[in-house]
Amino acid sequence: MALLSNDEQRQVSEAVSRVELKTDAELVTVLAARSDDYAYVPLIWAGVVALLVPGVLSYISGWFSANQLLLAQLATFIVAALIMRLPSITTQLIPESVRHWRASSLARRQFLEQNLHRTAGETGVLIFVSEAERYVEILVDRGISRHLDDAVWEAIVDVFTQQVRDGETLKGFLSCIESCGELLATHVPVTQTRNELPNRLVVLE
Repeated sequence: MALLSNDEQRQVSEAVSRVELKTDAELVTVLAARSDDYAYVPLIWAGVVALLVPGVLSYISGWFSANQLLLAQLATFIVAALIMRLPSITTQLIPESVRHWRASSLARRQFLEQNLHRTAGETGVLIFVSEAERYVEILVDRGISRHLDDAVWEAIVDVFTQQVRDGETLKGFLSCIESCGELLATHVPVTQTRNELPNRLVVLE
């Protein structure tokens, strides 16, 4: 999975800088390759396969003695675990609700780690993307939510999410930042010149 190049990251940073010239909001963008390594998932599935497949074959055919069954289960577990460790396969084994829960948790951690909750006027805005989970979220502090209801971000998130699914992450970031900027410039216009947080794209690999 290829994250954005240095030039593409620069384009995101410049888009944030342009928006912040027109609003008191402080925007931070975060792009994560994935929100969890899900190391436990292949082990769980491999365990299920190792218990069921050799056991069912032994029950139907009577091929295995007790020792042979144990060895077959062990071999099946090892092979299945290795195959299911492949990122493309691991992602397919995880329920969407779990993937989105992990991505949402990481987004909230990043909101705190990037100090968005400490801005003057409580005007922090996080635009978060987790590529493996195809997940996008916009989180805002109280100084923004007083002026804009959470529902206004849903349409922007929906469009951006589809762009991430289509492999157009850069285009999604730029259009999302522009759309957010239009709303913020109208409802939280600039009243003083300041830049409390870095405008660079934060990349979590």
